[in-house]
Parts: sequence; C-alpha cells; structure tokens
Amino acid sequence: MRRTARLLTGTALAFTAAGLAAVPAYGAGTGGLQVYPSSAVPGGRVTVNTAACGDAGTIAGDARAVGAGAFTLAPSTHRGEAIGQFRVPPGARPGTYEIVATCAGSGRRVTGDLVVTPASSRAQVHPRGSVKTGVGGALGPDPVQTAAGVAALAVAAAGGTWLLHRRARGDGI
Repeated sequence: MRRTARLLTGTALAFTAAGLAAVPAYGAGTGGLQVYPSSAVPGGRVTVNTAACGDAGTIAGDARAVGAGAFTLAPSTHRGEAIGQFRVPPGARPGTYEIVATCAGSGRRVTGDLVVTPASSRAQVHPRGSVKTGVGGALGPDPVQTAAGVAALAVAAAGGTWLLHRRARGDGI
C-alpha cells in the first residue's frame, strides 16, 4: 500500500514539475514578436504577430535586415494581437535575421528572429511509370527473360528432386 502511494506521489510530483517548467516557455512568447515559420526559403511568405502593443492599432514592421522592407501589422481577430506578412526576397542569403515591430502609441520595439535557409537548387521530380525492382509478375516485358527464368527454376527443381531421390535410396551423395 505504501509503495503504491509513493509511486503515485512521485508520478504526480513529476507531472507538476514538468507543467511548471513549461509555463515560462509559454508565457515568454507573449511579449515578443512571433515569426511563422521561423525558418523560410527565399521567396517564401512569412507571418509575424505580437501581443506586446495591446490595442494600439497598427504597428510598423521592419524586415529590412533580410531585404524585405517595411510592412504593417494590423489588429487580428484575437483581442490585443496584431498580425502582418511579408515575403522573403528571392535573393536573400541564408542566415539569421532580426525582424522588428514598433508599437504606434508607446514606441516600444519587439523583435523576433527569422532563419533563411538555402532553397533547393533542384526542382522536385515526380515519379513516372512502374517501379523497376526486378521482382514482378511472370509476364514481364521480355518473354525471353521470362522463359529463361522458368527454365532455370525447372532445372533446379529437377536436380533437387534427383538428389533427394538418390539420398533416399542410399546411393550417397
């Protein structure tokens, strides 16, 4: 009984500690600038939002560090939050860039990081046709290869039968 109580108490304490450790990580994001996605390729669209300015109206965004220029954050459907978008220029170099938003009334600046990753130099290739794995139906595209395979299997079966018959008679192998 005591062992079960200790186990349950230890489990409850572990879950409580994990929950308390997660609270600061969640609460820390409300005062900054959230960048979604946090990493983008050149030419990709990025969305930023913040709740740091409250209901201050429009907020001036600055993505000049990455070469995108200024953009505006407008009030969103969530009370007290503002949201805006910009496109990463196609010529942007890989690296980490600071995105800034300035609140209209207070002049408060909030920042977030955007990581630009290199774009794939190869275009995506879509598969065509069947997979050529070498294992397939007996009626493949080449009847000569099919006949050769059947003949090889027949010879192997006949040889195996002959050896087993010889062994059973006691002739030795």
